[in-house]
Amino acid sequence: MCGRFTLRAIDRIRLKLAGADQFELDDLIPRFNIAPGQNILTILDSQTPALARMLLWGLIPSWSKEPKGFINARAETLETKPSFRESFQRRRCLIPADGFYEWKRTGRARQTFFFQMSDEAPFAFAGIWDEWRKDGVSIVSCAIVTTGANELLEPIHDRMPVILPEESTELWLDPRIPTGELRKLLEPFPAIAMKSHPVGSSVNYPEIDNEDLIKRVDAEPGTTPSLF
Repeated sequence: MCGRFTLRAIDRIRLKLAGADQFELDDLIPRFNIAPGQNILTILDSQTPALARMLLWGLIPSWSKEPKGFINARAETLETKPSFRESFQRRRCLIPADGFYEWKRTGRARQTFFFQMSDEAPFAFAGIWDEWRKDGVSIVSCAIVTTGANELLEPIHDRMPVILPEESTELWLDPRIPTGELRKLLEPFPAIAMKSHPVGSSVNYPEIDNEDLIKRVDAEPGTTPSLF
């Protein structure tokens, strides 16, 4: 799964999205602990200027009776699960990030690890989105697509977010591409291009959002409680 991520390289994101429609890039600030239920930056198409919006992290299907969302969408069920199928076909998005957290469970204890590119560059998660409406209320929300873990993630967790190579981002957003072609993009990102290190447990608390969260700490079993 993917339950927390970072978006620190704001200047590089602004440069990539220069002139983006419907979003004020000056409002972006470095984030070290982006959590479910918060509004997150998404890119909805690859035109120039791009359509960038802040969407709720936690996809609420348009037909849902209540505004309850999914933070992740498994790649294996995108075409079969009603909650994801139409969004996969028609409403795909990119979710910019430059790192994410995962937890290794040992008995009741959990150790947090931070994952990023080897060169610490920004990247894009594959995402899907939907719009829920009821009683005059509209909520546009999204989910991060996940797949099986690569060799770097496997000792920590059996799932990871789908990270799209830069050359595949326009393909993911292109509404003309059949889903059969898109399935080829839903593979684990190469472990050789990534790195990780253990971090402290403060990331469990979404109200804490500072650069100390990504600092390396000694990996110890501890007794960090599960907050998910």
